[in-house]
Amino acid sequence: MLMVKAFIRPEKKNLLLEKLSKAGFHSATIIDVVGRGKQQGIKFGERIYDEIPKCMLMLGIEDTARNDVINIILEYAKSGAEGAFGDGKIFVSRLEQVYTVSSGKTGL
Repeated sequence: MLMVKAFIRPEKKNLLLEKLSKAGFHSATIIDVVGRGKQQGIKFGERIYDEIPKCMLMLGIEDTARNDVINIILEYAKSGAEGAFGDGKIFVSRLEQVYTVSSGKTGL
């Protein structure tokens, strides 16, 4: 099992959730966050904005779904055909165990 954390532009959230759901990945945790990347924020004139709004999507998935989920995020979270700085990051990590609170069952 894997945990996918995708940090994306907020305006891409609804489209990405729709495309993930259409592909059978209905479950996600969505958190509004702020952050900055390698560019250390954005500078307009003399003003620096170093807390850029992002949306974090967290999905628990089976190992076999990895490429499908990553490809959907890469396709629909990108700004334009070439993408742009600030489009986000995807982090994938292994889940040791998952429990459903109501039933106590393990697994996704």
